[in-house]
Amino acid sequence: MMIKSTISVFLLAVLVSVGAMAQNARIKIDLDRKIGEIDEKLYGNFVEHLGRCVYGGIYEENSPLSDERGFRKDVLEAVKDLNVTITRYPGGNFVSNYNWKDGIGPKDERPPRMELAWARLETNRFGTNEFMEYAREMGTEPYFSVNMGTGTILEAQQWVEYCNVKEGPYYAELRKKHGYPEPWNITYWSLGNEMDGFWQMGHLNADDYAKKAREAAKLMKLTSPQIKLIAAGSSNYRPNADPNEWNAKILHELRDVVDYLALHMYVGNPSDNYYNYLSTPMVLEERTRVVKGLIDREMENADRGDRDPIYIAWDEYNSWYRARDAETMAGTRALEEHYNLEDALVIAGFLNAFIRNADIVKMANMAQLVNVIAPIFTNEEGLFLQTIYYPLQLFAQNAHGTSLDLFVDCETYATDEFFVGLGESTTKQDAVPFLDVSASVHNGEIIINVVNRHKDKAITTDIISQSGNFDGAIEVLEVNGPTVKAKNDFDKVEVKAVQKESLKAKGSVLTYNFPAHSFTQLRAKIK
Repeated sequence: MMIKSTISVFLLAVLVSVGAMAQNARIKIDLDRKIGEIDEKLYGNFVEHLGRCVYGGIYEENSPLSDERGFRKDVLEAVKDLNVTITRYPGGNFVSNYNWKDGIGPKDERPPRMELAWARLETNRFGTNEFMEYAREMGTEPYFSVNMGTGTILEAQQWVEYCNVKEGPYYAELRKKHGYPEPWNITYWSLGNEMDGFWQMGHLNADDYAKKAREAAKLMKLTSPQIKLIAAGSSNYRPNADPNEWNAKILHELRDVVDYLALHMYVGNPSDNYYNYLSTPMVLEERTRVVKGLIDREMENADRGDRDPIYIAWDEYNSWYRARDAETMAGTRALEEHYNLEDALVIAGFLNAFIRNADIVKMANMAQLVNVIAPIFTNEEGLFLQTIYYPLQLFAQNAHGTSLDLFVDCETYATDEFFVGLGESTTKQDAVPFLDVSASVHNGEIIINVVNRHKDKAITTDIISQSGNFDGAIEVLEVNGPTVKAKNDFDKVEVKAVQKESLKAKGSVLTYNFPAHSFTQLRAKIK
């Protein structure tokens, strides 16, 4: 009797276990559970005078692939298809030793300079007006960074005058003399780059940076009152640094002055640990939430009138780890990463994180646009689109409107950083969901973005609408490849966005099998 009872219990446990294993993953959508409005500026990019981003990238004089202004026509077409909403310029580390006046006027009269950040010669043949012409061609909002390192607050004010004042003062008239009678009216300006980093030329401590940034902001806003300003948040997450101390200080001192706090993050997979790497967007999300708390605290006592609260601008993010030694970080071929599928999945994870935090993250700029840790890669004869191009393109083209707060239930896994400890036990409970999901609604259309982090297993998932029934055909777009190491090159395309067969759903539940190591975007309507 005891044996039979024990066997029955064992069989019951097995059946329960099998039942649990057989249960589909679930994504629940409720249109009333809203996070915030998705800002179009989440789909930005970054052009720095670094390596071949400008020269040999977007701009190549005397090339048969360029127009009469030196703009690479093939690159411009690829950039337009990426729907870049805002573009940061001209740096980056470059800007901390850059005098904008070197890059205006007749090209043959511009002085070549030693470029100290990335160890190359800066010819200055591409500068303010060339960038603005390019920005107008690509249909992007310009976002300029001023030199808060070796530069002065007067230089910053004069650059705003040159760009934004119609006529009268010296630098406005100088712009007109250079052939641009109308002002560029640039709205977004950052007060330096990574000023907390010891690697930055003109590096400042938090107190000194806050003082200099405040005074620069004063002069810049007196010159052009409508501009919006971005303060340099911390980019130094080294063991001996305290990024939250820097961010708290800057937010406290500039809470009535700036409109955004800039954060930067680069990730990589140097140890070839796929699952660790795929969890790195969770680090960005953690940092976002910490800074949001700091902002909320300061907004309680801020005097901002009718202005919006301070938002977060992730104005540098990407995967960058291969081209990161002394040999690959300097000169005209610096930072030329060659991306694979797992990199593309990480980028999709970053974009999901931005969507899930749309209430506080209102700008993001992938670094960079061409050749330098970039989605587009060129040579003298043409270009190819890197794997990371495709998730960014799909988000930028389709993920708009209102971000939704989802319920996601799926299997999880543990990593070196993300796990739940069990007291003094060394056992790790899994903490990373295999499905990384965001969703948005716009004009009645639901966009569901799903990264399946599982390296080997497709995950069958019930997508449950709690606000009505799915209506009509559901479009499916997928970014995938034969292996997680699959990559593109001039002579091959192993990873791209593929439109799959449309789905037909009846009722409130749609079941879909998300392939292993994939990013999938579903476009549906709920009636």
